[in-house]
Amino acid sequence: MQFGTPCWIDLATTDPKTSRDFYGGLFGWQYRPNATGEYIVALADGVPVAGIYRTETEINPPWTLYLTVPDSHLTASRVVKLGGKILMPPQEFDGQGSLLVATDPTGAAIGFWQPERQWRFATQTKGEFRWAELNTWDGDAADKFYVDLFGFQLEQIGDGIDFDYTTWTLPRETEPVLGRMQFGADFPPESRPHWMLYFEVGAELGTDEATVLAVRLGGHLLSEPADSPFGRLSVVTDPAGAPFTLIDTSNRTIPHAPDEDELGAANDDPYDD
Repeated sequence: MQFGTPCWIDLATTDPKTSRDFYGGLFGWQYRPNATGEYIVALADGVPVAGIYRTETEINPPWTLYLTVPDSHLTASRVVKLGGKILMPPQEFDGQGSLLVATDPTGAAIGFWQPERQWRFATQTKGEFRWAELNTWDGDAADKFYVDLFGFQLEQIGDGIDFDYTTWTLPRETEPVLGRMQFGADFPPESRPHWMLYFEVGAELGTDEATVLAVRLGGHLLSEPADSPFGRLSVVTDPAGAPFTLIDTSNRTIPHAPDEDELGAANDDPYDD
């Protein structure tokens, strides 16, 4: 795993059974509990795709993205030095490594994981993680923080004013690993910085049918299916209100993030206070 790349995602929920039923019905996930049964690993075709765990109180955002780091304790120090705040100090998990959760200087929560060993994290195909973008009010501060942490190379794919969206690429790589969008004037002023996760639905199901299915299973529609250079996408929530983006990348025309009008964060922002 390269440092700075997504290595895991998990969902905090007050109702794990409803969450399991929803995502199982939508993506076909199967489930495997850990030794204590407190943490459920979701599988797609037998490969881990996400974690689900119970929380007694709602957490915003309910989905957490984790990025790979070489040393969780050093990362915690650097996060603070660069203007972030620690929400959960580094914790060791037997056989899995060490992780921490923090907020970046713009207020968005992000996880960092120092793996003890290589593990499989299914991405890119049906029912799997496809993309993540940071939605924030301060794009420059976000860019600087993550560039200082990981050495990302930035590319502005908007005009930087009315549409400010950068993609982040690791040194010596050509494909971006993450995106960052700055909220515009059309977003509610109470919109909270957050990471939006995208899940691939594949051409066989397609975004439109996946959206209908998500609503039928108890989810809610935030943004109607629409085409973008990155693929056809929509924004929904699960029954507990956790938002995420559905995307079919089979017809994408560029290897970058969606354009302004089809981004994963709807103007009715899912993380309004």
